[in-house]
Amino acid sequence: MNEYLVLVAPSANRVYADAAPRLAAQEAMAVLGAFGSWTAVAPTQVAGVDYLGVESDSEHALEVVSNLSATFAIFAAEGELLRPIPLQRRQFYPDDLVTIQKYQGKTNEQWTRLLLNVTAAATKQPGRWLDGRLDVMDPMCGRGTTLNIALLAGYSVTGVDIDRKDYDTYAAFLKTWAQTHRLKHTMDRGASTTGGRARGREFTLEVAPDKDAFKAGEKHTVRYLSTDTTELSGLVRAASIDVIVTDTPYGVQHGSHGDRLSRRPMELIDRALPAWTTTLRTGGAVGLSYNRHVAPADELALLLEQHGLTVVTDIDAAPFRHRVDASIDRDLIVARKD
Repeated sequence: MNEYLVLVAPSANRVYADAAPRLAAQEAMAVLGAFGSWTAVAPTQVAGVDYLGVESDSEHALEVVSNLSATFAIFAAEGELLRPIPLQRRQFYPDDLVTIQKYQGKTNEQWTRLLLNVTAAATKQPGRWLDGRLDVMDPMCGRGTTLNIALLAGYSVTGVDIDRKDYDTYAAFLKTWAQTHRLKHTMDRGASTTGGRARGREFTLEVAPDKDAFKAGEKHTVRYLSTDTTELSGLVRAASIDVIVTDTPYGVQHGSHGDRLSRRPMELIDRALPAWTTTLRTGGAVGLSYNRHVAPADELALLLEQHGLTVVTDIDAAPFRHRVDASIDRDLIVARKD
């Protein structure tokens, strides 16, 4: 039996910090449970400091706990003393890739990482989350928080967003970041076309932690499509994605067709799901972060099932539900393509 005390990372977001220990416990249960293990998770205190006590019989327990969204440090209790345990975290690049961008409306990075982890664990092959063979897509990626978190962990990642400003801003950021850290990389930018028809713009970044890895072909790829998320045929290969995760519109303006903007996220998701599920492998999963005020949980679950997906989240217990502010009652829902 593996027994750990997990020190939860402090959050710069005050509202999220209040919910983080509870969310971290639910995340640990969900992800460790995906590996078929007996798991017990409970908050505990040592010398007045809050920890998360984790017990698991999984052979992957330390690796899983190391890569949870809120894990700051891991200890083993030895009598009245705590022995630090080295993290087995998947991290190939400096973490300022995730933290350096600051802009209005940016989603909390811990929440985005939690969404990715829980969704990857819900697939038929959760081991891909640990060994790096994960193909991730964020079909409404904005300025790339999900893309950055996936790249940091060494996954192949595709982003889609219609907003040209977000596309240009993120491309410039990623290029500058790679140059600043003197990372061997290439970036190709151009038009997206199928059958001679213009579909938008795109760039592909290939990067490696060092020159030797780049020469050996051990590169990580970010592809960003500035196009309509409801029409991906010919742009994203069918059955090529393991995990689709995205932050759905919380009731603010969001568009999928040129300059047409909508405050009705359910309509946008309904139009987009056929394109998204086509790109998803059998056994893959979709994870959506959403605002219950504008997307009722039961209606969203029904919509996902109408598009051939199996909802695996307990929407009644709502273990990940938390308040962001008066207008945002945030939750997540995960559904699998069986």
